[in-house]
Amino acid sequence: MNVADKMKQKTTLSFEVFPPKTAAGMGKLQMVLEDLYKWSPDWISCTYGAGGSDKGYNLEICRAMAHAGRTTPVSHYTCIHHTREDIQADIGEYLSVGVENFLALRGDFVPGEDATHGDFDHADGLIRFMRERFGSRISIACSGLPEGHILSPDLSCDTEFLKRKQDAGADFIVTQLTFDMDRFARWMDEIRAAGVTLPVAVGVMPVLDRDKCIRHCLSMNGCAIPRDLARHISKYYNDPEGFLDAGMDYTVRQMHQYIQLGANDLHMYALNQSAAVDEILRRSGLFTNGT
Repeated sequence: MNVADKMKQKTTLSFEVFPPKTAAGMGKLQMVLEDLYKWSPDWISCTYGAGGSDKGYNLEICRAMAHAGRTTPVSHYTCIHHTREDIQADIGEYLSVGVENFLALRGDFVPGEDATHGDFDHADGLIRFMRERFGSRISIACSGLPEGHILSPDLSCDTEFLKRKQDAGADFIVTQLTFDMDRFARWMDEIRAAGVTLPVAVGVMPVLDRDKCIRHCLSMNGCAIPRDLARHISKYYNDPEGFLDAGMDYTVRQMHQYIQLGANDLHMYALNQSAAVDEILRRSGLFTNGT
């Protein structure tokens, strides 16, 4: 059963990890994955850097997850510097090691560049090509942006692009982070009204650290800091321990709200750590730890 089919049957749990820069980091990540496996995640996605700078580690991590057989690995895959020939060869290599699920993205431009420098400028073209070449052998996720892409002229344009990705062959949506629950609710209504029927995995960014929380919103995502989060930041501005503890409860409340608003999957940004994620999930009471 592929990821999208699972999401249609129940509220699923997933995580995102990223490739470390060193061999020592890879060893640490393997231990983190062992901790995450205890929650029986339905899938775990793995990113890679702009232009595929750490794609080798990405393949190694996805291969290790497939070999462990305790979750479904989902590899990010972007348009950046990829020709049709590259894409066909890369996807074939992933398939050869048991990786069949992909999150297809335009991707972030390489620093100093302002184009993909590949055969596709947008994710819908990449998705269509992957679907035409590999058919039902693969499952394809696409991105959704409840607060809009920073380069998009308006939110309706984002919805149009999302519909195009669905029509190109995407199986489910993974959202960019958002802390604005009112905006998320409106976005769900808007995409459904536009004919987007795909299941939605919502990106859950744990609220654990003041500066990282602000940076995650503003550095590249252009996400709003809603009033309740602003009050949380102010209340615990000089109290890191208080921020962490109350931030976990804040994250738990958001998780329950996402489900009430129609999310099919809670896709937690694990940030290559497990202790805080473990505690948040315990507090939420939504899933069972197998230990």
